[in-house]
Amino acid sequence: MSLNLPDKPQHEADALASSFTASYAGVVAFIAVAAEGSFARAADRLGVGRSAVSRSVQKLEAQLDARLFQRTTRNTSLTREGELFFRNCHPGVQRIVQALEEMRELREGPPKGQLRISATVGFGRRVIAPLLADFRARYPEIAIDLVLDDRLADFTSDRVDVAFRDGQLEDSQVIAKRLVPMQLLVCAAPSYVQAHGLPQNVGELDAHACIHYRTVAGRIADWEFKVEGQKRRLVPPSRSSFNDLDLVLESVLRGEGLAQLPGYMVSDYLREGRLVACLAQYAPDDRGHYLCYLSRQQLPTRVRVFIDYMTEAVRGLELMHVNGLAA
Repeated sequence: MSLNLPDKPQHEADALASSFTASYAGVVAFIAVAAEGSFARAADRLGVGRSAVSRSVQKLEAQLDARLFQRTTRNTSLTREGELFFRNCHPGVQRIVQALEEMRELREGPPKGQLRISATVGFGRRVIAPLLADFRARYPEIAIDLVLDDRLADFTSDRVDVAFRDGQLEDSQVIAKRLVPMQLLVCAAPSYVQAHGLPQNVGELDAHACIHYRTVAGRIADWEFKVEGQKRRLVPPSRSSFNDLDLVLESVLRGEGLAQLPGYMVSDYLREGRLVACLAQYAPDDRGHYLCYLSRQQLPTRVRVFIDYMTEAVRGLELMHVNGLAA
């Protein structure tokens, strides 16, 4: 397994690899003895035996071909070479201590740091993005990077902390928290209904002007239904298609035809009477909007508070429209 170290020059990586031949246990023991002024106190500090500390330092001295301590029965002091080595090691030790403290703060301290979020274009724009202002007001030390893309985000290569996914999930490698059910509604504008009526069953879709969504993979998205308890997918005849759901919605609002759209996009228009939905009795009931992340363990505080906030906030929205649907 290889680690991707961002922005690390090749010569630094080579130097790091070659340094693995050195005794890091010896360096730790050396620092402890130098700081405590005693092998015995260093052993107590490290929680190991005095002989183990002595052996580690001796091995380090052999590797460096230099004597680092002057030892007597009463006193332990640094040699000139030891003083030089300690001065050179000290900044690195401070950096390591700082890194450990920062990692501890990320898990236990006030939420802060960078948070990279992935969402589909429609759900991210209409649902997630409007909620971010209040989240940032609550947690001003968290920087948000929201990436909208209908392609499935890869948590590792895309360095994503949290992803919002729609539909049915098949990736067993992620923790998926269902926020709300995902409705798929066949909708039309009142002007279209007045001119052409509405289908009464799935088979009647062939007699209507249908508007399709073309996925990022380039194919026309199936319309999904549940007929007599069985899943059914079909692609009714179409006069137009778009690779953007907002453009599909705009076409429907202009009265150009029917489209199957997610409930979060059309709920307000349905309540306002600008759209009418039909075929509700055939709507699929096995889809959802999910919040996904890689692991429940060792989550940074910034991720935990974001998950908790978005779960409550999204569930509090009126994304569903189940009443007043046409047959």
